[in-house]
Amino acid sequence: MVSARLRLGLAGAALIAISAALAPWLAPNPPERQFSTYPFAPPMRIHVVADGAFVRPYVYPLRLEDPLERRYAEDQSRRMTLRWFRSSLVSVPGSEPWFPFGSDGLGRDVFSRVLAGARLSLGLAGLATVLALVIGAAVGALAGFADGWLDEGLMRIADLVLVLPAIYVVLALRGALPLVLGTAQVFGAMVLVLGLVGWPSVARGVRGIFITERGSEYAESARAIGGSPLRVAVRHLLPAARGFLAVQATILIPAFVLAEATISFAGLGFAPPAASWGVMLQDAASVQTAADAPWLLAPGLAIIVTILVVHLAAGGPQATRRGLFTANH
Repeated sequence: MVSARLRLGLAGAALIAISAALAPWLAPNPPERQFSTYPFAPPMRIHVVADGAFVRPYVYPLRLEDPLERRYAEDQSRRMTLRWFRSSLVSVPGSEPWFPFGSDGLGRDVFSRVLAGARLSLGLAGLATVLALVIGAAVGALAGFADGWLDEGLMRIADLVLVLPAIYVVLALRGALPLVLGTAQVFGAMVLVLGLVGWPSVARGVRGIFITERGSEYAESARAIGGSPLRVAVRHLLPAARGFLAVQATILIPAFVLAEATISFAGLGFAPPAASWGVMLQDAASVQTAADAPWLLAPGLAIIVTILVVHLAAGGPQATRRGLFTANH
């Protein structure tokens, strides 16, 4: 059961990563393009049966019947046959759009924006995780190898960061930066802020591993043949922390995805027309009720699926508990 769960998680993680990497090709419409005559258009279903027989997949174009009530109807007098491997993986002929997940208030394709948002949100979370792991591993290795006042000082700094409410610290640090920033500037700033908040738990775990392993026979042998402290730490002790670092990565990535969504939802992260999952949820919040356009909650579903997949790929709750236990000891 555990191995099947792990395989499912790894397959899901690979699918999400590939979808994010190939987002421009998978998206049927440019994520920033506005189809002004199709605000809040519902998802357009794919049909494969016509006149009782199977045919090539097609969709019916939408017709706006009531602009005030945002009521659409399928124009069943015409068919738009799906074309494969043209400008994108799937597209429709002509100038009329196809909305697999519906459109938002500006007539932008929600599916295309979810794919584009995956590149921003997951790319940010991935780079912030790498930064947190690098800082945490370096600080933890130094503390575990040095002992004395240096170890004590570094761990007190880590404890200070750990006891602070992380999301409020992130919001405060982001709020201290200029509010008007470009998308690339926001991306870099948030990677830096999240990396600086996420390193302490990594440092504590790596320190514990170094303290345990530095007295082992292989470490003593490396020192006996003249290995420098840096070489012993990097070549012999740090590899012992690889499993712990992998578990920490599976904890930090979902946390940073949620952090980006929270910061952008609060108006301190990415700003329109950027298509991050947080920005899209902020747009969805402007709709009166979720029942009006439930497809606008697609980025929230994408966040939930991503967190679930990463959790499964980590090996389930047992791996997470092992990582937390090591970090606290």
